[in-house]
Amino acid sequence: MLKQWFPWKFLIRRTARAYGFIDPIQLLAHLRRFAQPSEVQEPIELLRAGIIFHARGLINTKTIQNNLDWVWPYWAQKQFNPADHSFIPRGFSFSHVNLTHRNWTAVGQPDLPIYPIVDPRGLVTPLYDGWSIDFWLLPENEAPLVPCRLSQVDQFLDMRGDPAVETHSFQGQNSLKVRTSVQFHSNRPFLDIDIGAAAENGGRVAVVLRPYNPEGVQFIESIDFEEKAKWRVNKETFVHFRPVPGDIFFSTYETGDVLHAMDASPPENAVSCDAGMATAAAVFPLKKSAAARIEVRVPLDEELQKEKTPASAVQRPWNAVLAEAAQLSVPEARIQYLYDAALRTMILLSAADTVPGPYTYRRFWFRDACFMLNALLAVGLHERCQRILNTFPERQKRSGYFHSQEGEWDSNGQVLWILNRFHELTHRPLPPQWRKAVQKGADWIVRKRRSGKGKDPYTGLFPAGFSAEHLGPSDYYYWDNYWGIAGLQAAAQLCGRYGDAGKQSALLKAADEFQKSVDDSIRAIPHRRSRGGIPAAPTRRMDSGAVGSMVADYPLQLTAPGDPKIMKTAGYLLDRCFHDGAFFQDMIHSGINCYLTLGLAQTLLRAGNSHFQKLVSRVAALASPTGQWPEAIHPFTGGGCMGDGQHGWAAAEWILMIRSLFVREEDKTLILGSGIFPEWLEKETPIRFGPTLTADGPLSIEIRRQNREVALTLQAETHAISHGAEIRVPGCRPQAASHYNQTYLLEVVDT
Repeated sequence: MLKQWFPWKFLIRRTARAYGFIDPIQLLAHLRRFAQPSEVQEPIELLRAGIIFHARGLINTKTIQNNLDWVWPYWAQKQFNPADHSFIPRGFSFSHVNLTHRNWTAVGQPDLPIYPIVDPRGLVTPLYDGWSIDFWLLPENEAPLVPCRLSQVDQFLDMRGDPAVETHSFQGQNSLKVRTSVQFHSNRPFLDIDIGAAAENGGRVAVVLRPYNPEGVQFIESIDFEEKAKWRVNKETFVHFRPVPGDIFFSTYETGDVLHAMDASPPENAVSCDAGMATAAAVFPLKKSAAARIEVRVPLDEELQKEKTPASAVQRPWNAVLAEAAQLSVPEARIQYLYDAALRTMILLSAADTVPGPYTYRRFWFRDACFMLNALLAVGLHERCQRILNTFPERQKRSGYFHSQEGEWDSNGQVLWILNRFHELTHRPLPPQWRKAVQKGADWIVRKRRSGKGKDPYTGLFPAGFSAEHLGPSDYYYWDNYWGIAGLQAAAQLCGRYGDAGKQSALLKAADEFQKSVDDSIRAIPHRRSRGGIPAAPTRRMDSGAVGSMVADYPLQLTAPGDPKIMKTAGYLLDRCFHDGAFFQDMIHSGINCYLTLGLAQTLLRAGNSHFQKLVSRVAALASPTGQWPEAIHPFTGGGCMGDGQHGWAAAEWILMIRSLFVREEDKTLILGSGIFPEWLEKETPIRFGPTLTADGPLSIEIRRQNREVALTLQAETHAISHGAEIRVPGCRPQAASHYNQTYLLEVVDT
């Protein structure tokens, strides 16, 4: 009531003019003219995240550029270097943030919802959004070996046991190797860091506390060295050493980086810094031509307590969880490595909630969760999937809205779709709370559609909404509407399976009406704007945002394979929106997007277009050395330029792509082997995938070259194929498969 009569706008305008500022009310009014009228213009969740992100950027602005003699994280070393492709001028940039190398890799345990991260040069951030630990080699009478300043290091994800990030740095005959993993000791979780070092002429190894992480400055106000074997950071977190350091050095913001204090200041036992930029180095002697090994441990109990998860509940070993998942065996080492890494990423990021990233995106969104849960189903981890799905009804509002961010209308369709997908693949009865959530969620979709009046061209569509998929300003996005249609269809199928024929009929009718409204709006778009395809929204011309409309084909299959409008849209995107072989998203991301590239590859595979292989191979080449994809990739640096450096949705799409190469569904018919790369069959070494969930249960597939024939073996828990299966291995004559647990010999027709 106060807002209605109090002259807020008048006072804001008058104050702005009095101090010489632009009128903010008028500016916002003009900004909103670029978007369709919407209930929500800027979701409060997004504004909150942006404020936090740029608050650190402001601290970076005040700190980094004024102290370039410090050792800064890898991204800053590159981004502030005028001789580097990563350089960004910063004269009018009010906040300095990582826009060139948003790459990191989380380490952890399968059911442990905490994620220490490692950057591309081995910098370790033990705690969420916390300070970091770095490792330097100080050879005798030689330049220091500081990994973040090296142009090249070797880094990889070791998956032979518990996943560990290994970073190998070399400078002449001197070497520094750092291995980082999470382990349990006496039922307590620890970050374990093993350092191996060697210097031809001897020297020192420094384990160094850094007041920053891969996003920028993160304050260290105090460091205490206790009992000669551990630091206590900010009076809270311990860092343990073995053996005991030879020396400990400290420095503050006023005295500069500890790198410059290790020979000038006497060792002390503690330091405090009002600016929050305290640094410290634990220094270990290194004998000439002898290797040294140092162990660093950081207890993670405090992080676990924040998640309200007892340590006893999260100690299932990696090998036990991986044994439940589909395994891949192909002769192409890069494809194999990336699948194994993506599988571990999916398990790691579904320890509690499904989160799309270990750091920047360590929060829940229905959108990312549904894609990631579909990947978990694809690899047979249905128990893990169900545990997370059980939390969905409690996240639903009384209105039936599955809320991630206000102003987004895609989430209800996504939830209903994944619930139906779960039921199709597991045949498990849906709990009563799931059924209630399905009906409420479907009713919300029906109510949310615009009734419209007269000749309103948007009648029957969702209202204009904010797109977190970064398709542009608020609009009537087909992405949202297609998900709504698919959600109603999914809810109808679920109601039919539980005997509610009346509700099923009503929802199918509502879905058909929704589809007609979308089709009518597409037909009404002038050809000069649509070019025969489907723009992002009925108001838009064709641009990179049209990639959102591709969801009608993959994964929703609302259109037939090779649908003309879908293929026109795909053709436009391939011709106009690709950079260096992959999809470049101009909207917000301003980078190469791997999960959207893989979505286009799925459409091409579905249409029988072999060009999908080039897209898959390009995405493989864009992965980081540890097998990860950031949300968007800088076209010059090859590093992340948007979002989280280890993106769960991207990992999910890689898993789903690999599954589709071997097994995919088309109107409930199984399509087998249609995406196999021909070169994989040039040798007699078998290729395998499975077990993956299908409507008939878990299925494993093996394909082997045998002279002029190819043998395809299907293994399942049942014998009969319920809805039919077609074998379409490239270069072989297609044939039908009638039963599981037998081998089919395929005639090679194309050499």
